[in-house]
Amino acid sequence: MQASCPASPEPVPATPPLTRAANPRGAAPLPSSALLQGQKSVLIEHQGLIYRLQETKLGKLILTK
Repeated sequence: MQASCPASPEPVPATPPLTRAANPRGAAPLPSSALLQGQKSVLIEHQGLIYRLQETKLGKLILTK
């Protein structure tokens, strides 16, 4: 008897991008490309601390202290 493979889960639809109307604070979203400017990582200073924002090989973003 052959073992059956479970069906692949249905893809989850992407979350729609935030717009000014959908954002309660009224600020427009900033594209990651504006921060990264072609680089794979960028350092961000926030309240005296340095954070690194980096894009993974899969296109995800990671923010580390």
